[in-house]
Amino acid sequence: MSNRFHVGSRKGLFTFTRNGAGYVQSPPAFLGEPVSSVLHDPRDGALYAALALGHFGPKLHRSDDDGATWTEIAAPAFPQADANADDAPSVDMIWTLAAGGDDRPGRIWAGTIPGGLFRSDDRGASWSLVTSLWDRDERKEWFGGGFDKPGIHSILVDPRDSDRLTIGISCGGVWKSDDAGETWRLAGKGLRAAFLPPEQQLTQNTQDPHRLSACAAAPDRIWCQHHNGVFLSKDGGETFEELSEVFGFGVAAHPSDPSSAWFAPGVKDECRVPVDARFIVHRTNDDGKTFAAKSSGLPQGPAYDLIYRHALVVDETGDNLAMGSTTGNLWTSADGGETWRLESANLPPIAHISWD
Repeated sequence: MSNRFHVGSRKGLFTFTRNGAGYVQSPPAFLGEPVSSVLHDPRDGALYAALALGHFGPKLHRSDDDGATWTEIAAPAFPQADANADDAPSVDMIWTLAAGGDDRPGRIWAGTIPGGLFRSDDRGASWSLVTSLWDRDERKEWFGGGFDKPGIHSILVDPRDSDRLTIGISCGGVWKSDDAGETWRLAGKGLRAAFLPPEQQLTQNTQDPHRLSACAAAPDRIWCQHHNGVFLSKDGGETFEELSEVFGFGVAAHPSDPSSAWFAPGVKDECRVPVDARFIVHRTNDDGKTFAAKSSGLPQGPAYDLIYRHALVVDETGDNLAMGSTTGNLWTSADGGETWRLESANLPPIAHISWD
């Protein structure tokens, strides 16, 4: 059971450690700085924190002593030859980080805006752009979803074979690789983008999968909170079935029950607030046939919290959840989301949570 989680916010990194029924907050790291992504690497215990510093560019730090001290390491960057071009791309933000698998010690993946996938094989000391994806002709059709530029926000590493990758791009659909990124294929058949003209709504390359989350015990079961609905794949992201037309960003797949997942619904893109100003969490335990609204311990309204893509997470037991909002509220649940406890109502807007 995890006893600690890390909260990346607009103004720093906050760590919460279990203390009885609740959690105790430690002094923050990177106070005043926007933390865009946090990763706890279960293979060696390292912590990674990505900062989004605007015109100073993204920065990446690693801690090897449980967050007591931090060392700045290399941040993903485009090759120098590209950087000197008139239309040179630059990394605006490190949106997500993922550990590379037990059989690839030191390997870390990073997804960035503008749609770059980067790999490090030395714990972040150096990075290389995955050009096999960047150079695809289909990338020219990608566009921003929430940000002006497209971005890679979901990187799923198959625990059975760490060379098998599934990534989610806003807005660029779902892509898969079976050879550690040497080659790629466009997946995600069945996703539907209601915001596009009718003849383009099923185009796989321009989908906006807000978040992908896979069941650890059954990795082919991938849940997707899409821009305009909830989808489920039972074949590793190759195809998806549409389950509902509910807007949202966050989704957390149960680690051992393939039929279960949690979602944080909203009204719609043009009105990013809870439905009827009542904040709830949806849970399904029957493959999305039904969704139960869980609200015990959550604000009953009026409430206008929204949950970002990486701010609803579950630990390896499937019992403990942590959830943070755009208005700085932080909740935990110790019973699979049946009831919730407010841990803090005074944090900055929360972008990312990671369990140890």
